[in-house]
Amino acid sequence: MTATESGGEPSAEAMTPGLTPFARARAILGGSAGNLVEWYDWFTYSSFALYFAKHFFPKGDQTAQLLQAAAVFWVGFLARPLGAWLTGLYADRAGRRAALTLSVAMMCTGSFAIAILPDYSVWGSFAPICLVLARLVQGLSLGGEYGASATYMSEMAGRKRRGFWSSFQFMTLIMGQLTALAVLIVLQHALPTSALESWGWRIPFVIGALLAIVVFFIRMGLEESPSFLAAKAAGAERSRAMLLFTRFPRETATIFVLTSAGSLAFYAYTTYMQKFLVNTSGFSKDTATAISAASLLIYMLIQPVFGAVSDRIGRKTTLIFAFAAGTLATFPIMSAIAQTHSAGLALLMVVILLLFLSGYTAVNAVLKAELFPAHVRALGVALPYALANSIFGGSAEYVALWFKQAHMESGFYIYVAGLMAVAFLVALSLRNTNQHSLIAED
Repeated sequence: MTATESGGEPSAEAMTPGLTPFARARAILGGSAGNLVEWYDWFTYSSFALYFAKHFFPKGDQTAQLLQAAAVFWVGFLARPLGAWLTGLYADRAGRRAALTLSVAMMCTGSFAIAILPDYSVWGSFAPICLVLARLVQGLSLGGEYGASATYMSEMAGRKRRGFWSSFQFMTLIMGQLTALAVLIVLQHALPTSALESWGWRIPFVIGALLAIVVFFIRMGLEESPSFLAAKAAGAERSRAMLLFTRFPRETATIFVLTSAGSLAFYAYTTYMQKFLVNTSGFSKDTATAISAASLLIYMLIQPVFGAVSDRIGRKTTLIFAFAAGTLATFPIMSAIAQTHSAGLALLMVVILLLFLSGYTAVNAVLKAELFPAHVRALGVALPYALANSIFGGSAEYVALWFKQAHMESGFYIYVAGLMAVAFLVALSLRNTNQHSLIAED
């Protein structure tokens, strides 16, 4: 076993010459552009659910319709572990670039399908079934995208500023969500509400499909990761899912727990927050969208700051901060947001929650990549992440709406805080990956 496989410092022989600044920036920007489009396509569904839910689920009140739309959102998450497994294996065997190209092609297919899908009035119960199938395709795509892009960008980032550069992976994730909201805001002002609710909601899915085609060709021109090339040249063991559970059980379990709490909090503070502001706080749809967009913009800009800080004080320290603060703040701040009628105050409180969470989100990609050697890295990053996302992230809106429908809405705040407390305990047990990274190449 090499020094890197045992968790120690990479040997001098394992190091490869660093990329030029231009090549590094090109790789980061190329990976980021694709990541942005993938997440834009994914979040377009949740951003426009308020407008299209009744077309596919016409029965019941608004909460019931949103509950059914949230269930389909969760179904997409259930496909992500399968996508993570298949694409993770593909990325570890065929290369990061090949996996990134495949994932964006699948996302294009799913978005275009939703854009042209007839609604319940035309196809009856077959319409929501087809909506589920389209989300399954998107789920397969995103399950593979996360592991491939997180691995690729972490490997291309360079040792000294790996936290900073790899934070752009999550920054572009937020940018994708923000872009979906920006399109929503433009359409809210450009179209009458009746037009947006009848056919305008299809426009963002068309945009997403077209952007995915552009990114497909961008990714075809990316350089391959030196880590993958070095592992291939050395004849490293082929990636297999069982390796995660037999050789890296602690790392796999760690990623699962951290992702469970981080993803649940992320979807509670972002995608569900838009609906929470409308359905609980009583803000109009336009105001809730504006609050969500403003908070996401600030959140996006914070990511590189926390990434750079992690290069100095360690990923472990930022994780401990994120989960400790989230545990203590979630219940009182969510309770206060539910009662406020001030848009400015609501925005401030959402931003505070997102500021705390940034200690996790800015470093989550690089931390996971640093825990695994190259020959199993993409799968190791993707699979436990996707499993945790499926169970806790994808169900966040459904669970929140279930608590609301049962007139126990504060139970959701306790649920989020409790899981963050568990993640805090796991973060305490982590080694400092800044000094013990398994990414051998510069």
